[in-house]
This record gives sequence, C-alpha cells and structure tokens, in this order.
Amino acid sequence: MARVAGELRVQVRLFAMQRELAGTRGVELALPAGATIEDAWDALVGRFPDLAPGRAALRFARNGGYAPPETPLTDGDEVAMIPPVSGGEASDAAGRVRILELREAPFGASILAELSTRLATPEDGAVVGFLGVTRRSPGTPAPGQEAEAARHAGRLVESLAYEAHPEMALRVIAEIADEIEARFGVTRLAIVHREGEVPLGEPSVAIVACAPHRDAAFDAARYAIDETKARAPIWKAEHFEGGHVWIGEPARTGLPEG
Repeated sequence: MARVAGELRVQVRLFAMQRELAGTRGVELALPAGATIEDAWDALVGRFPDLAPGRAALRFARNGGYAPPETPLTDGDEVAMIPPVSGGEASDAAGRVRILELREAPFGASILAELSTRLATPEDGAVVGFLGVTRRSPGTPAPGQEAEAARHAGRLVESLAYEAHPEMALRVIAEIADEIEARFGVTRLAIVHREGEVPLGEPSVAIVACAPHRDAAFDAARYAIDETKARAPIWKAEHFEGGHVWIGEPARTGLPEG
C-alpha cells in the first residue's frame, strides 16, 4: 500500500476478547499526522465494528507502557488494546534477587519450594508463599461478556486459559517488584504466572517473598498478587462445555490509592 504524504502508520495488537471479535491478533493502521491513541481506536472500530461496545472497559498501551487515550502517536508506534485483566531472574551485588516469569509449562505446588530455595538467605526469618489455583465456580464476567456468561449459567468451570502481552506483562510485574522494595524493603521476590490452559486444581500463579521479618514478607506477597491481578496485561478465560467466558475488570494503570 502506497504511503500518503503526512500519514503515520501504527501496529495495533489485540488480545483476549478483542482478538476473538476481530479475528486477528494485530493490524496495521494508517492515520493522519497528529493522531492519538483514541483516533487509532476509532479507526480500528471502523474496520471491526463489533469491538465498539468494549470501549468503556478498555485501557491502552503505547510501546509497552500504559498510556491515556489522548496520547499522540508517531510513525512506527505499537498500540495495544488492553481488555479487562484477571492477572526471569535477576540479582545484584546488594542481594536483590527477583524471579519474574511467564511460563507455558505446568507447575505444581512444589514450585514454592523451588522458588524459596533460589531466593532465601540465612538472613531471612520469613518465607511467605502463595499459590493461586483454578476453581470450579465461575468468576465475574468481563464487561461485554454478560450474555455469554448467562448462556453458561449453572455450569461448572472445566478449565482456565491465560493469555498475556508478554513484554508488557513482565515490565508491569517488574514495576510491582520495585514498589514492593520501596514500600516493604523486600528485595527477594518471585512472581511466576502461567500462560495457556490450566486444568482445575492446578496452580496458575506463584508468589514467594523472603524477608528478615514476617510482616514485610506477608505484606509483600499480598501486594504482589493483588497488583499483578489488577495491572498486569494477563487475561483469563473460563472454559465450559460448549464455550468460554472472559473474566476480569478494567485494568488499573497505576499505583493503588493510599
């Protein structure tokens, strides 16, 4: 396609329910100079009208970071449409160790022992671990999924499936780890989340926080799971016989209040 003078082109990535409605993971949009993220959304809806009802619950990202809809775009930008969310190891000379991963391979409860072994030091008097596992009872459907949820009313969940924006999810999780260090002084932390299908009763997320004192370790673990679920672009679908429902609420793009 020939480029029109003065236009800019952006790559749009679609996830979860938006991906399903559009039937594609990404598109290229040609936009006029000075266009914003909101303009990109309008152009996308012009191509895929079924996306329009999801606007109120949508968040946006530009080049891997959350951004407001009025953000101006430049040629070559990547824009991610972030629907409602469910939810590597580095060390340094100061003793900071972080294990922040997305894993496609299944893991069991033994991952807590694995992570604890990699994180804990003789100075740690507390090692707090948390496992999030799949359950049979349905959760709250994401905005726009109410009709599909009603179709499966009374049925039990058979499995869950997770989809992520990998680069952005790891960046957000790293920001959460920075906040944990600043708030609670915890420098040895693991946040590991599954991708793909997770059968009932199997872990989908593992958190381990190590600290000299238990209060800091408990606070860090709770903050890690709460903020990962609220902010990381990881989407969850509950699978039933004959269909699935996306679960979650609009992503929070910044720090919690208080």
